[in-house]
Amino acid sequence: TKHNVFGIQTGVAISFFVKRQGAAGKKGCRVFYARRPEMETAEEKLAWLGSARASGLQFEDLRPDAKANWLDLASNDFDELLPLADRTGKLGSVFGLATNGVNTARDDWVYEFGSARLLDKMRFAVDEFNVEHQKWRGQKTSELKLERMSKRVKWSEALLNNVVRSAAPAASAEFLAVAQYRPFLALDYYADPTFSDRLTRNHFALFGARLAQQSPSIAVSAPGKAATFRLLATDRVCDWHYMGDTQLYGLCRYAENGERHDNITDWSLKQFQQHYHPGPGRKPAALTKEAIFHYVYAVLHDPVYREKYAQNLKREFPRIPLYGSTLAHFEQWAAWGAELMQLHIGYETVEAWPLTRTDTPDTKARAAAQAPKCMLKSEPEAGRIVVDSETVLAGIPPAAWAYRLGNRSALDWVLDQHKEKRPKDPTIREKFDTYRFKDHKERVVDLLARVARVSVETVRIVEALRAGPR
Repeated sequence: TKHNVFGIQTGVAISFFVKRQGAAGKKGCRVFYARRPEMETAEEKLAWLGSARASGLQFEDLRPDAKANWLDLASNDFDELLPLADRTGKLGSVFGLATNGVNTARDDWVYEFGSARLLDKMRFAVDEFNVEHQKWRGQKTSELKLERMSKRVKWSEALLNNVVRSAAPAASAEFLAVAQYRPFLALDYYADPTFSDRLTRNHFALFGARLAQQSPSIAVSAPGKAATFRLLATDRVCDWHYMGDTQLYGLCRYAENGERHDNITDWSLKQFQQHYHPGPGRKPAALTKEAIFHYVYAVLHDPVYREKYAQNLKREFPRIPLYGSTLAHFEQWAAWGAELMQLHIGYETVEAWPLTRTDTPDTKARAAAQAPKCMLKSEPEAGRIVVDSETVLAGIPPAAWAYRLGNRSALDWVLDQHKEKRPKDPTIREKFDTYRFKDHKERVVDLLARVARVSVETVRIVEALRAGPR
């Protein structure tokens, strides 16, 4: 905010609208544009504004592209690449089904470290909900009086719609699932659609009737001007904010009867087969739908791809180029993608990086019969993590910090999500604030060592992608 003349985080423009003589009834205009450097401070901008003259400025005569973008235009072949998914159903695409991550609108209630604690919360939530259902059932949502409803439940538009329709089923272990909440963090999740605003048929289509199928999926961040493109594979349902705003593309999908179907389309398979065809009368045996899935994952990690299409990825979901011309080229990219996916989905079981652990007793805390103070502080320059007031992990290589998802390294995602934080929801804060880092310390230490391994190996593979065949 020190760079903004009003101290806010929204861009500020000064606009002059000039009406042409005799322009009444005519359409069209011209736009001339100039801007100050991004990192000028507010004082520098105001000083410039006080001294500059419009007649002395170098304006750019803007012309929009075919998609009505005026600034940061991209001049490349992005529109010619293969789309990941087509929601209209009119065009071909790599995947048949795509869906957003689960939007719960009440994360504090439906996610938890541990299923027993989660069920305790949900029994309370179900009881509160059903009391309100008895009061308001059959009425229109617009007739509800929030001031007369329980203050111990977080009401959203979807939950208000639900409360007038039907009672919530009793809290039960049959609704328990495991979800990827944030990068490299799996939590127990209560998968009753009553209490999640956007838990839809598409989620059950990708992960089975009870979200129990471990089905490989590619999670991609939704476009946004301020966002950095990111992706991460998972074999579990994930939260809407898993990768920022998240869209999921699964390898397969499941019918209501449990039948498994390919989610890579026949149209997509045909495009790859035609491009990497080995010769007349032969079909490449290695060119399978699963290999295409891995190929896509590798290409989306390619730093050359991300640099070339950086502006496009801020505005649109990714499209997929066909790299190289031979089957060997395809197989190489698919192999890289399979290796990346194995690392990212199997992050909890990969070989741990050999970190050096130092434990120094916190005599003050022990004398007071208290747990060591939770720190979870990263020190990349020193190659170490301060876990708490007793434990330090050292020997973390620079490459481990170089693997980033958005504005954080993978290691920092783990640290941030395990810190002790006061819950925002007042009822959770009063009745269910049971998270204490000391109960999870050894698991987190082990997880950090494994994510360090994932990070180092990911950086190694991504550097190989940079020199890959195109």
